[in-house]
Amino acid sequence: MSSEESRKSKPGDKPGEQKRHAGNEQVKAQGGASPVPAAGEPTQRAPAAAGEAAPQGSEPEQQLAQCRQEIAALQDQLLRKTADFENFRKRMFREREEGVRYANAALITDLIPVIDDFERALQSAAGSRDFASFHSGVEMIERQMVSVLERNWGLKRFSARSGPDGEAFDPEKHEAVAVGEATSSGDPVVLENYQKGYYLHDRVLRPAKVKVSRPAQNVSEPNG
Repeated sequence: MSSEESRKSKPGDKPGEQKRHAGNEQVKAQGGASPVPAAGEPTQRAPAAAGEAAPQGSEPEQQLAQCRQEIAALQDQLLRKTADFENFRKRMFREREEGVRYANAALITDLIPVIDDFERALQSAAGSRDFASFHSGVEMIERQMVSVLERNWGLKRFSARSGPDGEAFDPEKHEAVAVGEATSSGDPVVLENYQKGYYLHDRVLRPAKVKVSRPAQNVSEPNG
């Protein structure tokens, strides 16, 4: 063994230490890097590279923080949506109330001129006391009002054909308020009109009040 080898491996060194010394000498010869740590010695951690951020926390903690942020954002959105819906509900309720309250505004607007005509007719009758003129004025106002309702609101007046050969009684549009005898033995017919009926578009708004006949065979004969 040469003097250099004997210097590297002393008589009291253990085989593991001899290997460590040999490795350190080899590392020094290659460029002076850090020596190889002995078995059981703690290893030193290499310093962080320049610009590399140090870890802020474990990954579960970061996920928990992110979840908390998302929950807070969702709660804020929920509060905003709830407030928007409440405002929408109040606005719809207010508009519905106003719609019901002013639903007849157009109808009233059409009837106001008729009221004005009635007022003028009454004032004229009070000054002149001319019944014929007053009667003519009232008839004109009645025709005007019916014309407005028919033209703008779909109101139609009707009355049944009356007499022995009158219109067949229809309970959908006729209201029998009196019954009379008839020579016909068929179905009941309208004998007389008491009050006109009204349609609203195609629906009976008020049936006409009529007097109807009853078949002759349903009349009980007196005992002889």
